[in-house]
Amino acid sequence: MQDLIEYIALSLVDDPLQVRVSQYKSGPNVDIRLHVAKEDMGRVIGKGGRVANSMRVLLRVAAAREGKRASLDIMEPN
Repeated sequence: MQDLIEYIALSLVDDPLQVRVSQYKSGPNVDIRLHVAKEDMGRVIGKGGRVANSMRVLLRVAAAREGKRASLDIMEPN
């Protein structure tokens, strides 16, 4: 699941070196955090959050196939 989010993010951003994906597991729940450069936040979130919501839907489907629940957090850059 982490690889899926990383693949999508890398194809969206201008600065792929700034993309970091971390995964935290807690039983059947998986929390994935995506870090991108400040300039790429708009590309990852999309107009009205459409891109981010689409990434979350794909993540939920991938997690359901494995019998897990997953959530995606797009972290604010420093």
